[in-house]
Amino acid sequence: MILGKIVGTVTSNTNGINIPGGRYLLVNKCNQAAELKNDFIVALDLVGAGYDEMVMIAESTSARETPTTSNQAVDAIIVGIIDMIDESDKVVYKK
Repeated sequence: MILGKIVGTVTSNTNGINIPGGRYLLVNKCNQAAELKNDFIVALDLVGAGYDEMVMIAESTSARETPTTSNQAVDAIIVGIIDMIDESDKVVYKK
């Protein structure tokens, strides 16, 4: 899993993927304390993530093993919106 923050939306009037309700978001990868890495990825969002939220992303084969993305050309998918991260009994991120 990869951590990232939503920084924008990617739109395209033509693509080869037909997933109803799916939208593509621009995600800046980050560490567990939400410090941005300036390393960007486009991920399919099916969980309703919003701008500036921290999310979990599955990539590669894992992204294509959901009921919605099976047999689709998807390389990254947002699988969760993070509420809190606790590291060594210390909260390092809270929504």
